Amino acid sequence: MGIVVWCILFAIVVFIAYYATRMASQNKEDGLHDTGLAILEFGRAFPTEAIRQLQTTADGQVVFVRLHDDKAGFMRNVRNHFSVHLIEPGRARAKLSGSGRGLTIDFLDVPHHNGTFEFKTPAEAAEVSLWLLGNYVVGDDARLEHRAPPAKA
Repeated sequence: MGIVVWCILFAIVVFIAYYATRMASQNKEDGLHDTGLAILEFGRAFPTEAIRQLQTTADGQVVFVRLHDDKAGFMRNVRNHFSVHLIEPGRARAKLSGSGRGLTIDFLDVPHHNGTFEFKTPAEAAEVSLWLLGNYVVGDDARLEHRAPPAKA
C-alpha cells in the first residue's frame, strides 16, 4: 500500500514539473505577439499618445508603433519587462537588412536598442521604414513651421 502512495505522489510531482516548464516556455515564446498586451504596455508608458498601427517582428520580441500624429514608437521585450520609447524625429537611421525582410536600425537616443529587426514579409519591413521616414519628415516640417515667416517687401 505504501509503494502505491509513493508512486502516485511521484506522478503528481512529475506532472506539476512538466506543466510548470510548459507554461514557462510558452511565456518565453509569446513575447509581444499579443497586440493587446503591446497596446496596454505602450498606453501605460505614454498615456497621451494615440496608437494608429502596430507592427511586430517575426520573433515577436519587438513591436514598432505608428502613432496618430505620424510619430513612431518602439517596444522591446527585455526579459521580464518591456522597454518602451518614442522615436524622436530624425533620431533613427534605417537601412535594408541583408535578408530583404528586415531593417537595420540605429537609434541615436537609445543605442543599446540598435540592431537588425526581421519581419515576416518585406512589405512589413517597408511599412515600418515608411513610418520612420514619416517620423523624420514630420520632424523637419515641424522645425520649418517654427521659423519666422519671410518678411514682405
